[in-house]
Amino acid sequence: MKITLSRQVCAAIMGAAIIGFALSAGAAEKRVPDSRTEISLSFAPLVKAAAPAVVNIYTRRIVRARQISPLFNDPFFRRFFGDQFPPGSRQSQRVQNSLGSGVIVSADGLVVTNNHVIDQADEITVVLTDRREFEAEVVTRDEGTDLAVLRIKADNEKLPFLRLHDSDTLEVGDLVLAIGNPFGVGQTVTSGIVSALARTARGVSDFGFFIQTDAAINPGNSGGALITMDGGLVGINTAIYSRGGGSNGIGFAIPSNMVATVIESAVSGGRVVRPWLGARGQTVDSDIARSLGLPRPSGVLINSVHPDGPAAKAGLRVGDVVVAVNDKEVADANILKFRIATLSVGSEATFSVMRRGKRVRLSVPLIVAPEVPPRDLSLITGANPYAGAEVANLSPALAEEISFDTDDSGVVVMRVKRGSPADRIGLEPGDILLRLNGTEIDSVSKLREMVRRGYSNWRIEIVRGGRTLQLVIRG
Repeated sequence: MKITLSRQVCAAIMGAAIIGFALSAGAAEKRVPDSRTEISLSFAPLVKAAAPAVVNIYTRRIVRARQISPLFNDPFFRRFFGDQFPPGSRQSQRVQNSLGSGVIVSADGLVVTNNHVIDQADEITVVLTDRREFEAEVVTRDEGTDLAVLRIKADNEKLPFLRLHDSDTLEVGDLVLAIGNPFGVGQTVTSGIVSALARTARGVSDFGFFIQTDAAINPGNSGGALITMDGGLVGINTAIYSRGGGSNGIGFAIPSNMVATVIESAVSGGRVVRPWLGARGQTVDSDIARSLGLPRPSGVLINSVHPDGPAAKAGLRVGDVVVAVNDKEVADANILKFRIATLSVGSEATFSVMRRGKRVRLSVPLIVAPEVPPRDLSLITGANPYAGAEVANLSPALAEEISFDTDDSGVVVMRVKRGSPADRIGLEPGDILLRLNGTEIDSVSKLREMVRRGYSNWRIEIVRGGRTLQLVIRG
């Protein structure tokens, strides 16, 4: 039986689609449908309004490789030739193509997508729903969030775009639409609900805070739009949970409030810089909650405070439990990290903490992590076990840059050259060089000075993943 929508219902749908391009400050009260007419409403007007702002992204990358004899894969030959290619080896190249999705977020052509969609691309082409094609250039990339901002070269032409919706207003059960280009078949729309909030998707980004949805997301949807029923962009689709490569009803989107910080950095013309708290903590579990007399396991127990950081200056102490930031609940360490990352440098944040059974409010200034001491990036050379390791002085700024979850100081390994002495003894990027023959390594210059001396025996101590490891090399 065909159901004809009334003129009033059609007008209401179109009105919602138009109003949806602004933040929903005065959104209608949420409720379940209470009539057959309401159940039969269509998403078509909403899709018609939003879809033109969702684009396909095609990338092209030239991969170069040398063709050499299989003999040079033999360790005996590599001992003499190392990683250098032999004379006369031929170089070949091939073109590697990939596709994804993106969302236009401003009329002048800013496009948000996933960083992994455009990573290492030599050419980027953006295709609109009306089949117009534009070249695009990268404005900002942020590996930490797996987001990138592109700019379309559209010759000042006004483009369709979506406005950001406050992702903090989302609730589990809200209806959402996912729009993208799965498998390269063309623009596709799927519907579902928000099935969870503050989800962790391992290996996707440094911030374990995602919108989970059962709207079908498949390969090629990465970078596409997750929109609400008022047409606002609430997330950028980025990953799926799958055992076979297809959609199993668990997809993840980066919240729009995180997207907004990356767009702001792109507009200001700089790289993404996030506030530095100068404190570390762990999620309060049931055992910690019981020992502290808390009513439930929620919040972040502070176990490290940098003496010169903003947290220390605001009065945050080891043993405090952070339960809210700007009156938004902090249930675990991932949410605290997310809340800080979505705030602006130069502002202040109000922390609500539990201290000895009492709730205390602290005003924390948000500043950029300082690079003190300077990193002094150096490649260690010579006849010593550290040779081939690129090292740097660890500072708050460097720790933030490499997503190093520590407030430790000292010397950190940045890279290790394959086949080098450092590689052979097992050094890895992220290792903190603690001591050499019992003497503390507190700077890169101190390490260079010590390795120049030469030792008959080398007793090396490093910190890896919070554990202290020792290695003895006899001359």
